[in-house]
Amino acid sequence: MKAASLAVALGTAALLSACVVVPAHRGYYDGGYAAAPAVIVDAPPPAPYAEVVPVMPYPGAIWINGYWGWSGGRHQWVPGYYERPRPGYRYEPHRWENHGGRWQLRVGGWLRL
Repeated sequence: MKAASLAVALGTAALLSACVVVPAHRGYYDGGYAAAPAVIVDAPPPAPYAEVVPVMPYPGAIWINGYWGWSGGRHQWVPGYYERPRPGYRYEPHRWENHGGRWQLRVGGWLRL
């Protein structure tokens, strides 16, 4: 029994060690994209991922949708999260734009109103 539990734990650890974690951009920006490094790829992003939105953790929390990022030569899902509202700002989501068959990731963030 202990050997089976150990094998499961080691297998799980091996699987998790291969995970890629991409931090979500949570900064403010002024509507320009010059501060973020350009991500331009030939592969279109996959279809939108249907996330299960967890229960609101506190009144007024704003759900920031996840998005397809780019890491390790492929699209990687970056999960959504809750944030506190920011007076005088609105959230502009990350998005992929097609430019002549090439795809550019436009980084989102809090945009001043």
